[in-house]
Amino acid sequence: MSQHHSDLIPENERIGQPKQLFWIWFALNIGIMGLVYGGIIVSYGLNFVQSVIAAFLGAASFALIGYLSLPGKLGHAPTFVLSRAAFGSKGNLIPAVLAWICLIGWLSIGNVPTGIFSINAIVTALGFEVTTTVQLIGLIGLAIAIMALSLVNQETLVKVQTIFTYIFGALTVVVLGILVPQTDWSALVNMPNGDWVGGVLPAISIIIAGSALSWAMVASDYSSYQSPQSSNKSIFVTTTLASAIPLFVIMFLGILMNATNPELVNAADPIAALALQMPKWMVIPYFITALGGIIPPAVISLRSGRNALEATNIKISDRTSIIFHGAIMVLLPAYVLFISGDFLGSFQLFLGIVGIGLAAWTAVFIADYVILRKKQGYDPDIISGNKNVSVNKGNVAIWFVSVIIGLLFTTNGIVPAPFAKGIFEGNSLGVLLTFAVGLVLSWIYSSTQLKKHTDNQ
Repeated sequence: MSQHHSDLIPENERIGQPKQLFWIWFALNIGIMGLVYGGIIVSYGLNFVQSVIAAFLGAASFALIGYLSLPGKLGHAPTFVLSRAAFGSKGNLIPAVLAWICLIGWLSIGNVPTGIFSINAIVTALGFEVTTTVQLIGLIGLAIAIMALSLVNQETLVKVQTIFTYIFGALTVVVLGILVPQTDWSALVNMPNGDWVGGVLPAISIIIAGSALSWAMVASDYSSYQSPQSSNKSIFVTTTLASAIPLFVIMFLGILMNATNPELVNAADPIAALALQMPKWMVIPYFITALGGIIPPAVISLRSGRNALEATNIKISDRTSIIFHGAIMVLLPAYVLFISGDFLGSFQLFLGIVGIGLAAWTAVFIADYVILRKKQGYDPDIISGNKNVSVNKGNVAIWFVSVIIGLLFTTNGIVPAPFAKGIFEGNSLGVLLTFAVGLVLSWIYSSTQLKKHTDNQ
C-alpha cells in the first residue's frame, strides 16, 4: 500500500522554468574562488595556453551538473532522496555523511579563508596593517554573519546574492579590461610548456573535483522544482552554460594574474597578492563585493550541510547545530590560516580526498539513473516508501571499491598510497580514475539489475 511521501516536492510547487536555473547556477559560480582556481592551475607548471585549456575543460565538466539535473525533474525530489534508489535507505547514509563533510569542509577550508583573504586585501588598501588580531576578528565576524544569515529565508538570500553577482561580474569585466591591454601576450604565449600528462590532466582533475563534483550532490535539488513540461534539453543546456561560463571567465582572470606574476602561486595569502596587480581605486569595491558574494554560497553550504547531517538520522536542535557548525567554521580556518599557513596546499588536499568519495558516488548515481531510472522512473515507494531496501549491497560495494582504488593512487592522510607515483604523484588525478572505475562497475551492475527485472516480468 502506498503512503504519503513528504520527501517529494508537491505538485503545486513544481512550476519552475529552465531560465530560473540559469540565475541560480550563474550566481553560484561567479565568485572569487575562480581566482584561486586560476592560481591552482598555474601552480602545476603550465604555460598560459595549457592553463587556459585546463580551465576550459574544467569548466566544461559542468555538463555533468546539467545532466545530473535531469533526475530531479524526473523524480521531483532532492538529490539525496533520489540517491536512496541506488544505495538503499541505510546505504544512502554513506553519501549523506560524505556530503556533510564536503559542504562544511568546503565552507571552512575554501569559503571562509578566502573571505578572510578578501578582508586582508581591504584592510591593506585602507592603509592598515594586517595582524593576527585583525584576522581573528574578521574570522569570528564572518562566521557570525554566515550563521545569522542562515536564518534568512531562501528568497531573500537569492535576491542578495543576485545583487552581488551583478556588481562583482561588472567589476571583473572592468579588471579584465584593464589587465588585458597591459599584458605582454607574446611573452605569455611563449612561456615554456608544462607536462601535458603530469600537469594538464591533474590540473583539470582538481578543477573538476572543486567545481562539478562538489556541486553534484545538490544538482537535482534545484531542478526538482521544474515543471514536468520543462524541456530536458533546456534544463541541461541552461544549467551547463550558466555554471561553466562565469567560472571560466573568473579562472581566466586568475590565470592571467598568476601567469604574469608566477610567485603568486606560492603566496600564503593569494588574494592579497592578486590585489597588488589591481588599480588601487578598484581594490576596496572589488573585494567588498567579492566578500559579499562569498557569504550567500557559504550560507547555502551551511544549510545543505545541516540537511545532510539530518539525513544521517542524527537529530540535534537548531541552536546546537548552529553552535556546532559555527565552531567548525572558526577552528578549521584558524588552523589553515595560523598553523598550517598553506592555504592552497590544504585546499587541494581537501578537494582531492573528498573528490574521490564524491566521484565514486556520482558514478553510481549516474549509472543507476541512465540504466534503470530513465526507463522505470523513480517510484516514490522505492525512494521513500515501503519498497525501499535497507542497503543496496552491490552499489555500496562498488562505492567502497572505487574509493579504495582512488585512495591507493592519491597521496592522502587516510591510507598508504603505494601507486601515487608517476602521473599520479602529488596531484588529484586519482579522482578521475575513481570516477572511471566506479562508472564501469556500476554500469555493469545496473545492467544486470535491469536484465533481472526484465526477466521477472
